[in-house]
Amino acid sequence: MERTPRTLDARQAAALLRATTRQARRRLEPYPPWLTATRGVLAMAGCAAIWLAVRGQHPYRGPGIALSVVVVLAFVVVNLVVTLAVARHATAGVSGPSRLRPAEIAVMTVAWAGVYVVMGFLPGAGAGDAFVYGVYPATVPLIVAGLAWAAIMALRANRRRSGAGLAVAVVGAAGLLAGPVGAWAVAGIGVGVVLVAIAAARAWQQRRGPVPA
Repeated sequence: MERTPRTLDARQAAALLRATTRQARRRLEPYPPWLTATRGVLAMAGCAAIWLAVRGQHPYRGPGIALSVVVVLAFVVVNLVVTLAVARHATAGVSGPSRLRPAEIAVMTVAWAGVYVVMGFLPGAGAGDAFVYGVYPATVPLIVAGLAWAAIMALRANRRRSGAGLAVAVVGAAGLLAGPVGAWAVAGIGVGVVLVAIAAARAWQQRRGPVPA
């Protein structure tokens, strides 16, 4: 008669341990589903705003050029600040595969910011407005940042996140073929779909069990 309570206690302890582990992994996930989905929606909204501003005019000869600069810079700043802040908060005092290393954070920061530094020199190099404010910001950042993220995750042997980086890079490459106006539509829809899909997959995985790093 004494073995049954002890058996039940052991089972309850195991279930509690699994539940606690699942909750801890959710809290320590540096990019929770809600953040990823929000970034996807913001990407869609920002690119849609630019596309609507430039589609009815000769590319980048009117107010659309100012809007493209403001939206792109705002998205870059918000994306970097929010992503890094959430990652550091979620992994504060924690070590392990989920935590971004300082070198990796530096690589991604350079990848995101570097392309816009280069963008500032393009007008002086003779590049036209349609390329500088249309094709380039809608596609090149996705290609560079996507490949950088894919490389980092490949070195970690994380095929899921490496594949996500490659998917973003493919969206950027597809935008190169769409022209200075269509590139914004391709970028917005493509990045939005990729990020929302990642968020949905991550949320589903969290419901099933511990989230893989």
